[in-house]
Amino acid sequence: MRFEHLTPTRVIFGRDRLSELGALTRPLGVRALLVCGRTAMRRHGVLDRACRSLQLAGVDVHVFDGVSRNPCCEEVQAAITLARQQRSEVIVALGGGSAIDTAKAAGAAIRLDSVAALVGTTLPDEQQALPVIAVPTTAGTGAEVTRGAIITDRARCLKSGIRGRTVFPSLALIDSRLSSTTPREVALETAFDALTHAVEGYLARQASPLTDILAERALGLTAPGLRGLAAGEDTPELWDRLALGALLGGLTVATASTCLPHRLQQAMGGISHIELAHGRGLAALYPPWVERANAFAEERFARIAQLIGAASAAEGILDLLERGGLRQGLHASGYQLADIDVFLANVTGNVDNDPIDVVGPPLMRAIYAEAM
Repeated sequence: MRFEHLTPTRVIFGRDRLSELGALTRPLGVRALLVCGRTAMRRHGVLDRACRSLQLAGVDVHVFDGVSRNPCCEEVQAAITLARQQRSEVIVALGGGSAIDTAKAAGAAIRLDSVAALVGTTLPDEQQALPVIAVPTTAGTGAEVTRGAIITDRARCLKSGIRGRTVFPSLALIDSRLSSTTPREVALETAFDALTHAVEGYLARQASPLTDILAERALGLTAPGLRGLAAGEDTPELWDRLALGALLGGLTVATASTCLPHRLQQAMGGISHIELAHGRGLAALYPPWVERANAFAEERFARIAQLIGAASAAEGILDLLERGGLRQGLHASGYQLADIDVFLANVTGNVDNDPIDVVGPPLMRAIYAEAM
């Protein structure tokens, strides 16, 4: 038995811990750039609370709030420009996966001329970067503990990862109460994303005994959490379960990585005029992928079924999609069969990590077509 496991991010987890942000940031730097989206953090008062905590700890903070749902190189470059102007020593990401990925990419590219050149590449371990503190406000992406930042290069019509050890956040501050501010539709999408991290990390060829433990626990949290969310539950205990499930799913894929659905969904970013949430894209791709992958990992799929409380993994996943209002084909978002050629040209990453023995264009085309 041989495996490696690296998760260098320090994790601070618990309700109402956002107030500790300043004290945790100060040892990493006294000038911070806070990266967030355009409206949500202000609307719910989370941005004010974060800034107040930083300022009380003696940290000078400047805000970059130009992050979109699918962050692009121009947004990352704008964050870098502000960080350089303010001589920022640390970057704080406040928000969902988009804000965290933007911050991670900015930290990794802070001393380089071009962000775009990094998209689709793996950085050397000695790459210099600014430390990043990730404060997730959605329970799903796991970006707070992973080694990748998904960014769109519009010039190349390419959505892919900037990956490497240097992309790991230095610290993840997870206050589970923050997720309760998430709109219900977004919460369901991100909860399904968390479930897919556990599923794919469990099935991945790079899975290890350690990631198996993480994935199984994540599945046992995210499936009932998604059901509760779909049924209208809104309790501190629910948000605890979802936040912990998302964290464990992120820790799983930080080492085991993901499988084909994530590669296929990211490639859909090549059609830049359609804005589709990552979780919804995965929801469309999952039924045809599970149908094909099951034969290559029957025992593992059977265990997944047990963990999510279903007769089979396929039935259980379909049930979760139905309950969450996520059962929707790609046509509904505006994609057409002709777009599949663009998708295929933009697939990046390690498709050989999938349990399916032979992953090539015919298989990927068939999955895309059925997902329509």
